Amino acid sequence: MLRERRPRGRKLLLVLGWITAISISSAQNSTPDTLPTPESSGPASSVYVTLDSWIYPAFDRLHALGYADTAFMGLRPWTRLSCLHILEETSEKIELAPDNSEARRIFAALTKEFAQEAEAPSLGGRPGHAELDELYSRSLAIAGRPLTDSAHFGQTLINDYGRPYQQGFNAVDGFVARAEKGRFSLNVRGEYQHAPGRAPYPQSVLDTIAQVDEIPVLPSQMASVPPTNVFRLLDANASFHLASQEISIGKSEDWWGPGQGGSMAWSNNAEPIYGFRINRVEPLYVPLLSRVTGPFRYEAFLGDLKGWVYPNEPWVQAQKFSFKPTRNLEFGFSRVIIFAGEGHVPLTFGSFWHSFTSFSNVPVSEKFSRNDPGERHSSFDFTWRLPGLERWVTLYSDSIVHDDASPIDAPRRAAVNPGIYVSHLPALPHLDLRVEGVNTDTPAGTTNGGHFIYWEGQYRNGYTNKGNLLGSWIGREGKGGQAWMTYWLSPKESIQLGYRNAKVAAGFISGGTTQNDFSLRAVVRVKNDLELTGFAQYEAWKAPLLAPGEVRNFTGSVQLAYFPKLRWRR
Repeated sequence: MLRERRPRGRKLLLVLGWITAISISSAQNSTPDTLPTPESSGPASSVYVTLDSWIYPAFDRLHALGYADTAFMGLRPWTRLSCLHILEETSEKIELAPDNSEARRIFAALTKEFAQEAEAPSLGGRPGHAELDELYSRSLAIAGRPLTDSAHFGQTLINDYGRPYQQGFNAVDGFVARAEKGRFSLNVRGEYQHAPGRAPYPQSVLDTIAQVDEIPVLPSQMASVPPTNVFRLLDANASFHLASQEISIGKSEDWWGPGQGGSMAWSNNAEPIYGFRINRVEPLYVPLLSRVTGPFRYEAFLGDLKGWVYPNEPWVQAQKFSFKPTRNLEFGFSRVIIFAGEGHVPLTFGSFWHSFTSFSNVPVSEKFSRNDPGERHSSFDFTWRLPGLERWVTLYSDSIVHDDASPIDAPRRAAVNPGIYVSHLPALPHLDLRVEGVNTDTPAGTTNGGHFIYWEGQYRNGYTNKGNLLGSWIGREGKGGQAWMTYWLSPKESIQLGYRNAKVAAGFISGGTTQNDFSLRAVVRVKNDLELTGFAQYEAWKAPLLAPGEVRNFTGSVQLAYFPKLRWRR
């Protein structure tokens, strides 16, 4: 998408670049007067907590109840030591509020979870150790035909790490393990995945996909999809801790947004990628600057994408900054750039730097040459606990735009994902409510056949890894929303009712697509170290291109997770 750039976007990005330079130069010698000093407890590395852990919904509730002020909700995952530091900063406030029993029981459960980190966090007092955190097994059955193409028609199962699924019996068996010693840490999450095969799409469907993606039909698309029986690593991350930053290489999860239903820039809807990461895991305070912006965090990574043919083997780089000017307000900016690729642009330091520093529009001669800076998407998000209702209501929004400096600079061209979270209801302290909407069918009238958000003329496989969307499940030119009502039996146990609706524009896919999902999820602890999760979902979808009339399916799953906490010390 080529058009004239407005100068105010450049100014915004120059400011962000200035902030980047200050943060890097100040990372080793700047500490605030009012924030914790993590390095005072030792320069110890710490592994990330997996995104599907119970601790994130617990921290969400604790934050929405008016606590956990130093948590950055739009930049996850967090390390175990980072979680401990959030709790340390919250402890005094919790003690001064004896009337808030719900917050106190969440705080107590989280404190118990990270008690091990609190025992001896310093480098000298923290011996090297390895631990088997979790063993889990999930059996999932789908009766009826599901939707499995997030880049075109939609998904029956979302935010599931890109795990394969088809009609019939599906299974996942996995483990989570970690090792930590001094400044070094390693976390590994691997699993065996099984899914049935399916027949190929009819030729009419393949022709439509080829037309909207501008990629010829491949021989592999005309063959049946074989059953999946593979072992995959979801995480394999080796980290070195330096100046409150985890510098890592390997495969790691990311979630760059405040919403529960999805993140516009980066989520776990697709399988995590291998890459190099720098993550400021503790808040950074820069004198003078942070008087305005508050403390902030940042993350940047570089990795490669799989499952592409146009071009093959592209790379992706991304950066995000999140700021907390007040304890009730957080906002963040991010960029995700897909660049290089076989037969298009070679991967060199020059092509990386050109993509990193390219903020303005490029001429056609450059776009279709070996100097192409790549597919550039920029995001903005915020989380705001409402004044006077900061223990009750949290507003948040996530947004993304293609070929503009920021959604703030081009609101009519931006895809948006607003939401509201009510932490509890009157006389019902254990019940919460969350509602989100999402729209990538932008109102500016510049889109055409799915050729804008999550797609680019030189990077035609879209915003995907192995065919699954890296960002929001809503996909290209879609509209929809989700709602959840959750009753918390305990901080680790809940019963949740959910609803999801999605519509793909008929101008993108002939006839469009409509989905309506109703779900029930229950999580209980049979024992403290044994968790049982049950999930049931009824879905009705219409996609005239795929099937006549309405198609219904039912999904049911049972997952058993064991937390042995087997620990080996050196």
